Amino acid sequence: MMRTLVSFVISILMLARIASAQEEQVWVQIEAQPNLAEAQARIRDYSVALSDLNGFAMSGGWYALALGPYSREDAEQVLRVLRSEGQIPRDSYIAFASAYGQQIWPIGVTQQTAEVTAPVTAPAAEEVTTTEAIPSQPVIPDETVAEARRSEAALSREERKELQAMLQWAGFYTAAIDGAFGRGTRGSMAAWQAANGFDDTGVLTTRQRNILKQQFNAVLEGLDLQLVEDTTAGIAMKLPLGAVNFEKYEAPYAQFNATGFVPEARVLLISQPGDQQTLFGLYDIMQTLEIVPLEGDRERGKDSFLLTGSNDSFISHTQVALKNGELKGFTLIWPAGDEERRARVLGEMQESFTRLDGVMSAAAGNNEAQRIDLLSGLQIRKPRLSRSGFFVDGRGTVVTTIDAVGSCTRVTLEDGIAAEVVGTDAALGLAALKPVDDLAPSEIAELQRATPRLQSDVAVSGYSYGGILGAPTMTFGTLADVTGLAGEQDLSRLALAALPGDTGGPVFDAGGAVMGMLLPRATGSQQLPKDVSFAVDAVAIEGFLTNLGITPAATNALANMAPEDLTSKASQLTVLVNCWD
Repeated sequence: MMRTLVSFVISILMLARIASAQEEQVWVQIEAQPNLAEAQARIRDYSVALSDLNGFAMSGGWYALALGPYSREDAEQVLRVLRSEGQIPRDSYIAFASAYGQQIWPIGVTQQTAEVTAPVTAPAAEEVTTTEAIPSQPVIPDETVAEARRSEAALSREERKELQAMLQWAGFYTAAIDGAFGRGTRGSMAAWQAANGFDDTGVLTTRQRNILKQQFNAVLEGLDLQLVEDTTAGIAMKLPLGAVNFEKYEAPYAQFNATGFVPEARVLLISQPGDQQTLFGLYDIMQTLEIVPLEGDRERGKDSFLLTGSNDSFISHTQVALKNGELKGFTLIWPAGDEERRARVLGEMQESFTRLDGVMSAAAGNNEAQRIDLLSGLQIRKPRLSRSGFFVDGRGTVVTTIDAVGSCTRVTLEDGIAAEVVGTDAALGLAALKPVDDLAPSEIAELQRATPRLQSDVAVSGYSYGGILGAPTMTFGTLADVTGLAGEQDLSRLALAALPGDTGGPVFDAGGAVMGMLLPRATGSQQLPKDVSFAVDAVAIEGFLTNLGITPAATNALANMAPEDLTSKASQLTVLVNCWD
């Protein structure tokens, strides 16, 4: 009874708005599912009570269930009625035809042809009709089971395997892709037939195979996969030209950037002459780029490598192989959450990848403005924060400022060495790091227990410019006081103008002993003169390390060291500390 009433209401509304049939069509979207099998299952559930039900492929690999098409006013009325009756979810909404791609239900109908037409005379409500569904491609007459078996027998082994792969993609086949149509394949065919409103014979007719293929390819609609032959890179492969277009050459990359159809989509063709050493170098370089997120698989063989990475925004896949003195490969970058389309596009690219004669010249491009944070026009991954630290034992333990490790997903020491936080002291502003793999530093800090003389020379060693210079910088000054401004016994005041990157670096006395660690400048309404800095003193640092079970080297001797010797010692025990998001 409910179904009759709902159908009657919708029919009345459609008839009343026949005169507006030419205005833009809209739909009432009631649900979206992440794959075809789930969408078809929900279609079966809804079709028991709802007429005018349609299924569409959407961007992002999702499938929409929608009622329509209607004029805007009729759609609003349908939305109100069906919501009030509890027939559709409360979050259903009005959608435009531009949101939908290939129609997957009813079979053979396209949204462009499913328009309401005006009858010659106005019949009773139950007699309102629509145009016959026009198939999206010429209708192939259906076959008997015997005829279907004969047409199936003409399939090649590759075509049979392709059919199994499509059934697997649709969620109905789980066995091996072997081209053999046994009990499992027949069962999956029957399940697909039942889900799509056909008799479940277990033998697909020619028309049914075409419909399955149409469903399979619906996710690629608009991507415009075409074989591209790039003679400059010496590579031919299928590329989604609806999602990316050629931007420029910047050796060793041919860069294809997003058209806007698929946000974040990018492709790089990789091509350069070289040997195994070049391959290994490229492997390391690629991992410094922002387009290769840190989270993912890393595989390097003697003549090839594979890099995958993902973050909240996108997924990156890079593969490169060395053959006959030429490195060739590609990178595909695709938005996160669109895995079905990404997997299909990646498969098409891998299957079609062909090495042509020639390789990209090292001089190709070079039009990009030279910047230290760019590599061949691509952004190099940069840490969120860079500070300084110093070695305090022979296993590579590092003391740094607590500011250098707060809210970091990953902490590294110079040269990308992974480190973990083993202790902090918020009151002192100290943090201790240990490298994941033991190091053997050539110099370690010797902590000064004695109190240096006021106005004696001091120096801070730190990565003032965040590692850009590749080595620490020495900044010289004097000891202004052995306490803080409020008399803090753990602090020293320095007459020294330091930069933010120096924070966490060792403060040396004139003899090369570490008398403290440079603290960050205070922030707030009160700003101190630029040449006023503070350091937590060495005795407090020693106590902090002792509580962690670490015994640092210490001295009570006050001595003098030549500036050049002090600079050499400082450069070997000062460490760049990077905080990464």
